[in-house]
This record gives sequence, structure tokens and C-alpha cells, in this order.
Amino acid sequence: MADAAVASDLWVTADQLLGMPDDGLRRELVRGELREMAPPGEEHAEIATELIGHLRNHVRTHSLGRVYGKLGYRIASAPDTVLAPDVSFVRADRIGTGPRNRGFRSGAPDLAVEVVSPSDSVDEVEEKVFEWLMAGCRMVLVVNPRRRAATIYHSPSDLQRLTEDDAIDGGDVVPGWTLPLRELFG
Repeated sequence: MADAAVASDLWVTADQLLGMPDDGLRRELVRGELREMAPPGEEHAEIATELIGHLRNHVRTHSLGRVYGKLGYRIASAPDTVLAPDVSFVRADRIGTGPRNRGFRSGAPDLAVEVVSPSDSVDEVEEKVFEWLMAGCRMVLVVNPRRRAATIYHSPSDLQRLTEDDAIDGGDVVPGWTLPLRELFG
């Protein structure tokens, strides 16, 4: 029992993460463990921005919900897990009518998009995908610029691999949204 108490003293909480200074590093928590990442490079940022633009236009036109860039989602507690996908979407029926939350959003988005950076390992990306799915995310899109490809996950065993000749399809998660993958790598 003493070991658990010692281990919990080493955890970082979501509130502590929220209070950390903005020093240019991106931070996430995985089961209380702080993970720091360098800011994204130009290719990564451009792809994420293109995705946000396309998705936001579609979502607004059809009043489907909200699109976010780099919003932190608290998907587990004690120890806390806070992940911030490059792009995310939350359905309208899951968004409150009151003032916006100043902290992290509780629960998983309906769609989480991760753009693979040159420094990301396959294991790190896969771990994030599984964290999102276990937290209730209905669709995870992983875009890999180096391979000019993407993978859509609905569960660990229900996935679809796309090449630049294919199109992303929002299915029943983002109804009517499609985007030719080639447009992201132009």
C-alpha cells in the first residue's frame, strides 16, 4: 500500500497541467505521467489547419457541432489522462448551452485527428489511438504525411487504411463530410 501512495505523489494532475506555463512545449498526461513534445513543424501544422478548415466549414454549414484544434480532453481520472488531438469534433447534442469551459473538456470527442510528426513512434501513435477508443471516441483519424496515407479507426479491429487516392469519409460520426486525402498533401 505504501508503494501506491509514493507512486501517486509522482502523478501530475489535470489541474496542474492546466496551470503550467505556456513555454512553447506541448504537454499531455497519460495516467498521471507528463509527456512533453516539441511544437509541430510546418508540414504537420499545415495539414492540421487544412483539416480544421474543411471540417469546420462542413460542421458549421450543417449545424453538426464544434470543431477544435489542440483542445485538451480529460479522458480519465486518478490518475489523470489529458490528450490534445491536432483536430477534434464534438456533436452538437454533447455541447452545453452555458459559457465555455475554461479548462479541459471532460470525455472524449466524437472524432479525434492525430497528424503523425517525424518524431512520433509507431507505438506512441498506436497508444494514443487506443486511449481515444477506450475513452469512447467514435472515430480516430491518423494522418501520416510521410507515407501520404491515413488510417481511420472505429475500434482496435475496425480500421480502414487510405492512400492519397482515397477520400476521408466522416460516416455516421460526421455525416456528409468527405475530403480527398490528396488535398492534404498538395
